[in-house]
Amino acid sequence: MPVRHFVKYTFFKIDPAWRRLDDERRSADKREFIAACEDFADGHLLRAFSLVGTRGDADLMLLSQAQNLERIHEFHVVLAQSGLMSWATVPYSFLAMTKPSEYSDESRLEVRPGHSKYLFVYPFVKTRAWYALPAEERWRIMQDHIRVGREYPSVDINTTYSFGLDDQEFVVGFETDNPADFLDLVQRLRTTESSSYTLRDTPTFTCISCSVERALGALDGASLTVTA
Repeated sequence: MPVRHFVKYTFFKIDPAWRRLDDERRSADKREFIAACEDFADGHLLRAFSLVGTRGDADLMLLSQAQNLERIHEFHVVLAQSGLMSWATVPYSFLAMTKPSEYSDESRLEVRPGHSKYLFVYPFVKTRAWYALPAEERWRIMQDHIRVGREYPSVDINTTYSFGLDDQEFVVGFETDNPADFLDLVQRLRTTESSSYTLRDTPTFTCISCSVERALGALDGASLTVTA
């Protein structure tokens, strides 16, 4: 049986007072955070993104993936012990799982490691009327949605599922090197029949892909002098 994975999107907001600490303290806090990330990344997918300059309510995001929920839990327990987390809040957190698609032959049971510069993430909820439609009708409607998506090959999508696990039904992540392509795609999708069955697809996060160290450096404009 194919193995499915848990996927966690965790967003962090850092107290501005942390930036006023001395360099040595901030460097120590960063190294503890990096150490927790490196431990989890040994055998698991972990990606870091900066939201400095793109959101006012979040500064960085970690995407973590594991085959069992306990490992996701353990990672966040260790992460919470870092000095940086004493100055951080988690304004958004999305938990989901992978599963085969009902509407496409392309089945992704893992979030594929991306190489694009940007990731656009949002939680997604459909109306109850959508689920009341016959399965064949839902399949028909989604084929047009998929067709429009394929007109933008520069935009890659990872859809994960949250039914019963979290407040949303899906977490959708689009990757691209060109934000304009994503903007045009979303605008086109608004014209499809499937869009009329959308109940909620916000908040939307524009995330800049980078290393954990670089994401932390964006918080205070200072880089670590010694690599952790």
